[in-house]
Amino acid sequence: MVKRLHKLYASWEENPDVGFVVMKGNGRAFCSGADIVSLRDMIIKGNVDRCKEFFWEVYSFPYFVYTYLKPNVAILDGITIGGGAAISVPGTFRIATDRTVFATPETLIGLHPDAGASFYLSQLPGYLGEYLGLTGDRLNGVEMLACGLATHYSHSTNVPTIEKCLKNLKTDDPSVIETSLQKYSDFDYPDNNSVLKRMEMVDVCFSHDTVEEIIDALESEAARADDGWCTSTLKKLKYASPLSLKLSLRSIRESRFQTLDQCLIREYRLTSRAVSCQISSDFCEGIRARMVDKDLAPKWDPPSLEHVPQDMVDEYFSPLRGLESELELPTKQREAFT
Repeated sequence: MVKRLHKLYASWEENPDVGFVVMKGNGRAFCSGADIVSLRDMIIKGNVDRCKEFFWEVYSFPYFVYTYLKPNVAILDGITIGGGAAISVPGTFRIATDRTVFATPETLIGLHPDAGASFYLSQLPGYLGEYLGLTGDRLNGVEMLACGLATHYSHSTNVPTIEKCLKNLKTDDPSVIETSLQKYSDFDYPDNNSVLKRMEMVDVCFSHDTVEEIIDALESEAARADDGWCTSTLKKLKYASPLSLKLSLRSIRESRFQTLDQCLIREYRLTSRAVSCQISSDFCEGIRARMVDKDLAPKWDPPSLEHVPQDMVDEYFSPLRGLESELELPTKQREAFT
């Protein structure tokens, strides 16, 4: 699907009759991400190179969207998780609705926020990106707009009208599209249970340099205030892969000082190591526990944070060697906008 999208987007960019592109999902989801069960099957059968080719294609497309020369509108009317966010967030306009569910749950399957996620998570207010990337927690449409992941919010009942309006537009001017979208924009506040209402607590706990310090801070706050949110957050962190937590925190932190292409190249390194299963098989184990056997009892390796040595983390971040190729992006031909 991504390969076909990439080909179509390239042809539309060169077509003078195409002013802008609208992307939407089919059914109850915009896109719920990759078919990770099939990826696990590839790895188990020894088709690791094919798996790496898949990720190469998936990581290349967000950069293409980010540098696209024509406006891109993504209508996120439904589940927008993992790869679904990867192909939409880099675009010009992202319309969230009351049906939108956003998440980057990769640590729960032994991976890390990827396909550009470390980049856009690092740009969110305060340390919200670290919170979302480590816990895999979900945001709704109102929250996406409030934190900047979406550019517009509208009730799902307006989607057919929005689509009709966009279909009738003959323009390549983003300001004209913006004016049209504003006509159908709704406004709402995040509810009192939203993580956005707890940003002070998020910043206090997730600003620390290590996962261990983040957990210590949450445990201290939970004990001090008998805070159910802290307890719930701790439960999510303690379910996730300890190795993935450390990789993800470092990845998001490095992204704060890097461009999208640099982030994608780093993410590909991490993923290439994850699918090879030579250092750890957490990716396959996480998928097994959550999507195959569904016992929700992954046997992580290493089993705890204290068993994840620094040199193991460093190995994931080191440049690919030998026959392994680094992700190549057309940065000279397609320079990212600043």
